[in-house]
Amino acid sequence: MSSLPEHNVRDLSLSPSGQQRVAWARRWMPVLELIRKRFTQEKPLDGMAFTGCAHITAETANLALTLKAGGARVALCASNPLSTQDNVAASLVADYGISVYAIKGESDEVYNESLLAALGNKPRLLMDDGGDLVTAVLTKRPNLIDDIIGAAEETTTGVLRLRNMEKQGVLKFPVLAVNAANTKYLFDNRYGTGQSTIDGILRATNVLLAGKVFVVAGYGWCSRGIAMRARGMGARVIVTEVNSLRALEAVIDGFQVMPMTEAAQLGDIFVTATGNIEIINAEHIAMLKDGAILCNSGHFNVEVDTASLRRLAVSAREVRPALTEYQMDDGRCLYLIGEGRLANLTSAEGHPASVMDMSFANQALGAEYLLREGKNLKPGVHDIPPAIDEQVAALKLKTLGITIDQMTPRQVEYINSWQSGT
Repeated sequence: MSSLPEHNVRDLSLSPSGQQRVAWARRWMPVLELIRKRFTQEKPLDGMAFTGCAHITAETANLALTLKAGGARVALCASNPLSTQDNVAASLVADYGISVYAIKGESDEVYNESLLAALGNKPRLLMDDGGDLVTAVLTKRPNLIDDIIGAAEETTTGVLRLRNMEKQGVLKFPVLAVNAANTKYLFDNRYGTGQSTIDGILRATNVLLAGKVFVVAGYGWCSRGIAMRARGMGARVIVTEVNSLRALEAVIDGFQVMPMTEAAQLGDIFVTATGNIEIINAEHIAMLKDGAILCNSGHFNVEVDTASLRRLAVSAREVRPALTEYQMDDGRCLYLIGEGRLANLTSAEGHPASVMDMSFANQALGAEYLLREGKNLKPGVHDIPPAIDEQVAALKLKTLGITIDQMTPRQVEYINSWQSGT
């Protein structure tokens, strides 16, 4: 074991099944595979220390291996205490020589220790998923700041936190908002979250969705995907919102829209995906029907007020893996999936590899871009360059065997002119 990199994983003997899992995901990530082949030849990240805070899944493993192929020295930690696939973490250490600090079910204390352990890599490039890694650098490892070229953030929640850092003047290096890439949020957030959340609910409960009243809190891109997939399974979908434009979009898309105080009395299944706290609070919990199922697909476990749920309950017990039954003093039983953490990762396997293919292609190309251009970027949040976004889309179409039209010279001239009218 002395030849292995520093790590803290559950059990290295799990590595054979983890290696199989990583190989299966690789089969469905052809864009990342094309980038990996180029990185292997060109070594654009040669000698770069890279630390990533992400869900330690087979898809993330393939991103890490792509970065390593490009010459980076990679260390990883989890971005959620319940999202790690322990066999994948073991394989990354034992089979691929990557430092991993992640155990599924780790305490908050171990989670925070793992952030700092991964930063022991003395990174020059960062990848974050929720903003915890950048926060750890700014608050606990400021000595690393001067050597950091830049970072990339994967999530809506993380980008929001980073923009708040930028507004307050505490963000000291450039961060690419990978979540703002069209090839990320239009596919990963919508189709990935939609499918994987439904998958998590079904694995945790095995309930029939057809005919159920399914309440989705929020109508951002993740929530749209969840609402779309729930309707496709035959559920009657209600959307709650605080944003007038998004609420109007939900109405025009054919969904019922109402406040949570009304929806709480009607719903059978509730999914939050807003990025904010106490979306389902004590007032709503008091209104829920017997048998109501609660879960969250937002990044942090703050959207369902689990403290109030525990306080109001007279008993709690795990009735299925990752499903806790809370009995109220009036006899009602309420069910919470995955402790209110990401249902698609606590109870399922996260997004399908084929959609993460595009998200992580943006991450890999973003790391290359930061290394090349980071010195020219001011501290703050920056969008992924449109050229990278377009490249990822073009590569995805290529791997699908799809060709598209190209504008003729006359069309290019016309679209770039203003003189021609009626």
